[in-house]
Amino acid sequence: QWYQRRVLEAVVSTQSTGSSDNGHGIAVGSRAHLQDDAVANRSLVRNFLMWGFHMFVYVVGGVNNIQDTQCGFKLFTRATARAIFSQLNIERWAFDVEIFVIANYLDIGAVEVAVNWEEVDGSKLVPIFSWLEMAKDLLMIRTRYMIGAWSVSRIKAE
Repeated sequence: QWYQRRVLEAVVSTQSTGSSDNGHGIAVGSRAHLQDDAVANRSLVRNFLMWGFHMFVYVVGGVNNIQDTQCGFKLFTRATARAIFSQLNIERWAFDVEIFVIANYLDIGAVEVAVNWEEVDGSKLVPIFSWLEMAKDLLMIRTRYMIGAWSVSRIKAE
């Protein structure tokens, strides 16, 4: 229960500090605090791909306020979910990055909440192929928003 309270407090804090409209906020599960341990337990190739992807997200995707965009745990207020998910264009692994691109454009606050994480065998990601697919998607996100092929509309909170 303490964990649930911490996550809800995180979402509430984004509503008061990082959002232009009341009712918006995102809490993102983050494994960043575990990175030193994770690095020790991952292969050199996987670490290289992880660091490369993080740099690519920062430089190409423009997402610099969230360290762990790919953690599966995300909590959205209802208003935020409506504002963001109705505007997503990417349906593959990099959709998480587009969530934060849209949130940043709409000035919707997001906070990271440390979560416990354990690597398990059987990942659906094929390291090099998946990284190339995500890199292609990040370039597509950046390019299509820059040239106006994709745009973000401001949606009022209910």
